[in-house]
Amino acid sequence: MKSGRAPKPHQDRGFSLIEVVIAIALVGVVVVPLVKAVATSIVASSTSRSAAQVETALVNAADRVNRAPIHCDYTIYAQAAVQTQWGPEAADRVTLTQYYYVPGATAAAAGAWVAGPSGSPACEIGTPTDGLVQKVRMSIISPDGNVTRTIEVVKSDV
Repeated sequence: MKSGRAPKPHQDRGFSLIEVVIAIALVGVVVVPLVKAVATSIVASSTSRSAAQVETALVNAADRVNRAPIHCDYTIYAQAAVQTQWGPEAADRVTLTQYYYVPGATAAAAGAWVAGPSGSPACEIGTPTDGLVQKVRMSIISPDGNVTRTIEVVKSDV
């Protein structure tokens, strides 16, 4: 027989500590790789943007050097291209190395590229002469220092 008391309603006792810890661990297993992937994507995007800016500045510098009249020093042209990209404080982001072609003693003898103005009799006195063949190697570094690109431009009036 039943007593005259009403049955107790079922009480919700919540989650146990073990259930909460397991739920947090499962969420962590899913969220941590997602956060890491997003961070990697942001870094890759930043590097890609820096590389594109450096390559744009490099092409601009190569074009300026290529269009410049024959000189013994093209630094100002390359610096102008970099300053156009990043402002006046970026002039030191570009380095130039110039080479001059010194022909062999005879037509059959191979010539050689010699670095610097001292390598060219045409530029030793500071004034280029006819028949001068120059190679200008330019390297540009991104403002964050993570990307460096180099290009060579050969100039000749021959």
